[in-house]
Amino acid sequence: MLATNRQLFLSHVAQTSFTPLLAEVERAEGIYMYRPDGSRIIDVVSGVSVSNVGHRHPEVVKAVKEQLDKYMHLTVYGEIVQSPQVLFAKRLTEVLPKELDNVFFVNSGSEATDGSLKLAKRHTGRKEIISFRNAYHGSTIGAMSIWGADEYNQAYKPLLEDVKRLNFNNMGDLNQITEQTACVITEVIQSEGGLVIPDKEWVKALRKKCTETGALLIFDEVQMGFGRTGKMFGFEHFGVVPDIVNFAKGMGGGMPIGAFVANKKLMQDFCNPPLGHITTFGGHPVSAAAGLASLNVIINENLAEKANAKGDYFEQLMVKHPKVKRTWGLGLFRAAEVDENIDMFKFLHKCIENGILMDLFIFKDHCFRFTPPLIIDNQQIEEAVELLGKTLDEV
Repeated sequence: MLATNRQLFLSHVAQTSFTPLLAEVERAEGIYMYRPDGSRIIDVVSGVSVSNVGHRHPEVVKAVKEQLDKYMHLTVYGEIVQSPQVLFAKRLTEVLPKELDNVFFVNSGSEATDGSLKLAKRHTGRKEIISFRNAYHGSTIGAMSIWGADEYNQAYKPLLEDVKRLNFNNMGDLNQITEQTACVITEVIQSEGGLVIPDKEWVKALRKKCTETGALLIFDEVQMGFGRTGKMFGFEHFGVVPDIVNFAKGMGGGMPIGAFVANKKLMQDFCNPPLGHITTFGGHPVSAAAGLASLNVIINENLAEKANAKGDYFEQLMVKHPKVKRTWGLGLFRAAEVDENIDMFKFLHKCIENGILMDLFIFKDHCFRFTPPLIIDNQQIEEAVELLGKTLDEV
């Protein structure tokens, strides 16, 4: 008897928990994923803010197919002029502040984190790195070193040395940024901390403190970038510009790609000595072509601005449920806090049974996120809220 895909998955694919959702998906389109039996699952997670333009957007699929007919991997990143990389980098820097004009392509958010930390230490000659409690920046050893909670990285110590963790959105803690600090890395809006939106004054004070001490300011836009918060980039809500910004997830329209972006003069520190940072597959031409197509869709269809009204509509509907205590957020990154008696993991699995993929936060209990593809419409939001409400009733 042949093993099922589920049995093979459990036997041969490394797991990240003892309770995977085990939904089997045969295809996906728009905001929906389809099981082998044809039943559909509404995706209100977007692969954790990856599928911002939806699954298999026609423009992204077209770009991928056209690039496949030309070439795929050629050689290690940075040695050969490749049109998809060049055009994507040009388009990306056009929508960023003028200070951020040089792109280093990588494969993921974790790699973007590690690369930006290396660049900061190389440029400043300093060792100290400052991050914030309840932060998430990836799962490589470098990224895990700056996680916001010890219970997740304790088993992997020793990690990077000279890492200091401050309280997010706390003015007094900014005094701990000194002339010994190489960099401060933060999500402008904390994602896994439960969608924490800081005071604008705090973000401006953080920028000012880094400038005064010579520490580089790194913004992690991996989850918040590319229209998710109602602006193209999350930091645009606060009127400040970082020295380095990290991207991934929604950058590739569903294809794997990441980047960290800085000023060209700063980025050139990696050239002295040569090979200060290298990657084999970073900026893969197929992924870069997909990323360019996705970015153009977000711009041309005005998806970032439209996300605000859609997110507001979700909150208006969701907050009516008696088990929902409150809702909050920006754009189409919204959160809901539910009754503390609800078993959230039971809720998570029951959602899948009922045909909706939902996700929780790492550092915020009894809350779930609503981060659907930016192409979702009001009728689909109503459908999603109905299923979420039905599931809350059942658990």
